[in-house]
Amino acid sequence: QVQLVESGGGLVRSGESLRLSCVAPGSLTNVQTMRWFRDSPGKQRLMVASISARGSTNYADSVRGRYSISRDDIGNTMYLQMDSLKVEDTGLYVCNIVVLGASYWGQGTRVTVSS
Repeated sequence: QVQLVESGGGLVRSGESLRLSCVAPGSLTNVQTMRWFRDSPGKQRLMVASISARGSTNYADSVRGRYSISRDDIGNTMYLQMDSLKVEDTGLYVCNIVVLGASYWGQGTRVTVSS
């Protein structure tokens, strides 16, 4: 079982920033797409950002220009820099990785943005 560990969530005010991290086991190889999802009450799970093994990125319209996803393949770590946070960005941020076609999920780190 592959365990992913997220960190970096917290309570911030609107307009502030947070940086999330997702660490996969160091022994893991062939990590393909890495993604961040957000779970918010009453809403469908939203894929907020993804990054391919080659570094190609994709963002949800609601976060494009404010969020930046990156990865460190040496440390099997993925990051999500979130700037200009809004109240509607509140939720549980969950990381997901794909390895040789298999999908693995973390437990999530909670982000709360107050007005």
